Amino acid sequence: MANARPPDPAGLPWVLDVEASGFGRGSYPIEVGFVGPAGEVGCTLIQPETDWTSWDPAAARIHGIARELLLMHGKPVDVVARLLNEQLAGQVVYCDAWAHDYVWLARLFDAADMAPAFRLCDLRELLVQDELDRFDAVRERVRRDLASPRHRASADARVLQLSVAAVRRGG
Repeated sequence: MANARPPDPAGLPWVLDVEASGFGRGSYPIEVGFVGPAGEVGCTLIQPETDWTSWDPAAARIHGIARELLLMHGKPVDVVARLLNEQLAGQVVYCDAWAHDYVWLARLFDAADMAPAFRLCDLRELLVQDELDRFDAVRERVRRDLASPRHRASADARVLQLSVAAVRRGG
């Protein structure tokens, strides 16, 4: 793995997380959240497109977001894509489930007929092997220490960001 480090002095990367309707074919993004190195936070529900109908009750039990909530309070895909591009333009943004998050963001941006203005990378690129070996345990400790009751996009992004910082400090 690469030993890449983000340029900010605190060593905190931009981190993004996506909650989705499920994990299988036809799943789509329902919430996206991000955190930045200076404490920036963004999170929004996504209104499903009319042909986005796949819904996995098991996934809903994890994220706790009802489809009805998305229909009432979610933002249209073009608004969400524009928001992400405005907030993350030119940044390298990391996620922990790149294979899933990349597909879900591609689906969002395709539906909005836009291209991302940021680059999405796998969080593992930031860590060397001994850090990778400790990452899962450190992430669970950070999650427990934060005592966040929500399994939601921005809260999960913050856990990931703080976990990277902790594992780099030897935590």
